[in-house]
Amino acid sequence: MRLKTTLDQWLTLIEVDKAGSIQAAASRLNKSHTTLIYAIKKLEQQLGVSLIRVEGRRAVLTDDGKSLLRRAEPIVDQANELELLGSQLSKGIESEITVTIDHLCNRDWLYRPISEFLASNAGTSIQVRETSLSSTRDAVINQQADIAIITLPVTNYLAEAFGVVTMIPVVSRHHPLAQKSSICSEDLLSETQIIVRDLGHIEDPDEQDVGWLKSQQRLTVDNFDHAWAAVSQGLGFCRLPEHILASLDTTQVKKLPLLGGARYQVPIHLSLPKAVQTGPAASALYEFLLADANRRMDNI
Repeated sequence: MRLKTTLDQWLTLIEVDKAGSIQAAASRLNKSHTTLIYAIKKLEQQLGVSLIRVEGRRAVLTDDGKSLLRRAEPIVDQANELELLGSQLSKGIESEITVTIDHLCNRDWLYRPISEFLASNAGTSIQVRETSLSSTRDAVINQQADIAIITLPVTNYLAEAFGVVTMIPVVSRHHPLAQKSSICSEDLLSETQIIVRDLGHIEDPDEQDVGWLKSQQRLTVDNFDHAWAAVSQGLGFCRLPEHILASLDTTQVKKLPLLGGARYQVPIHLSLPKAVQTGPAASALYEFLLADANRRMDNI
């Protein structure tokens, strides 16, 4: 199918509508007044409708012109995005990058910089995948991500400090443990412990365990959302990231006064699994992430 009209014609109509006059639009497009009049007249002939009427010194779209322009504007925007994407691809800029984030990390630390990145990188899409334990490590070793937000650095891969997450043991206020003024590890042995499972492929489960796991009964869930729901229902105790607790209504839970374990901290790091092969878009996002981390840590 051969189109009667061109994107340039629609762009001309858009500029006339924005500028309010043909003369002003001609100046913005760096074209002559006569050229724009000819382009609009030709577009009207091709479509068989009147697009513009003159009111004094202003060029005003007709109702038909307004209706057509509403449909034309997103098409012109998409054409501009295609040209931008083509330009980026010609420079080796990735059309899509993958970021993995360990489930312990505060998600604000990721999405705030992503917002800044997307504002100046319209041609690049981002895949975000959550990891934990072995899958966090595998994302780096197997180069499953362009940028990996991890806990401890992976052997032989460079990592940059990104923040620290504090883990707090909590329990429902209606749970028997909540009635104790002081708790030791022996008090936990007969209680149900809620833990978040490893999201990776586990070859040796013993190597993936982290922290105190001596309770005789466990409830294992996929993520901290489920863990919180289980704690809220009084099913057992669980260690949750402090930043998650800060975003929730914690009036019905209690922090456990656990001797020797009331809180512990997990360091979070940034890593570039592909090292020198990291593309320019991923490198740019990495810099946004690092700059945001530096601002956060400077304010501590």
